[in-house]
Amino acid sequence: MLIYSSSEAEDSNDHNAPTTKLFGRERSVHSLLGGGQVANLLLWRNKSLSAAILLGITMIWFLFEVVEYNFVSLICHISILVMLIVFLTYTAAKFANWDLPDIHEITIQESVFRWLYRKVNWVLLRFYEISSGENFIEFFLVIGSLWMISVLGSYFSSLNLLFFCFICLGTLPVLYEQYEQEVDRLIRKGSKDAKKVLKKFDSKVLNKIPRGRVKDKKRK
Repeated sequence: MLIYSSSEAEDSNDHNAPTTKLFGRERSVHSLLGGGQVANLLLWRNKSLSAAILLGITMIWFLFEVVEYNFVSLICHISILVMLIVFLTYTAAKFANWDLPDIHEITIQESVFRWLYRKVNWVLLRFYEISSGENFIEFFLVIGSLWMISVLGSYFSSLNLLFFCFICLGTLPVLYEQYEQEVDRLIRKGSKDAKKVLKKFDSKVLNKIPRGRVKDKKRK
């Protein structure tokens, strides 16, 4: 007869329990990311375009960090190259009767800026709510995360840190969508363990701190 420990029993219950999405959300990852072109890029709905953007960001990082290219010179050289390509294309189209591309297909859509506007406002509101201190656990977690990022930023250059963030944005959302159930299960288990540690700390440390003596002395 098999005998299971409490931790093993909890793990078996977690596997047998119905899968619930992280933080109790009901929307899909695509809708959480805005549901537009940006979400399609981050989730690799168009693999060629997402790969091209990731490759372009990698090339920019390589030019600035490895080759130590100057930013102003790079912008000028890219602009000159694009202008030459457009000039040659339009010149050849006049003699070969090619169909020229529509300029509206090249411009950035307004939905991208609306999505960025909503996300920036959401981040500002969340920052204000967390800074108000209504949820102390969330407050200290954010402060600890920012402190860890500041420590990492002191060891890496700003360009390397931005490049790392872009790599995470280009890989983590699609990996999470692919392995959503496994990641949610691990995070739920980690949150349960963290709550147990916080309860032990509260019962063994915080609850043993004497309180109310100052008020009693003042009353006397």
